[in-house]
Amino acid sequence: MANHKSALKRIRRNEVVRLRNRYQHKTTRNAIKKLRGETDKKAAESLLPSVVSMIDKLAKRNIIHSNKAANLKSKLAKQVASL
Repeated sequence: MANHKSALKRIRRNEVVRLRNRYQHKTTRNAIKKLRGETDKKAAESLLPSVVSMIDKLAKRNIIHSNKAANLKSKLAKQVASL
């Protein structure tokens, strides 16, 4: 167990951040699945910008790697364009 006040605070803070990251990552994954399952082109086109924004936020906060974010955005854009 930690012996310093700052270390105890860091442990508490890390848990809060971990849960927030987990929530945001799961929400984004669900949005991606919803977009991939979309068959209507109009609906998919309206959903794409919000999903891309979510992916960008994850990459900016280092929850996912920037290359993974780029790959996801590319594949989603390609999929929406092919509808």
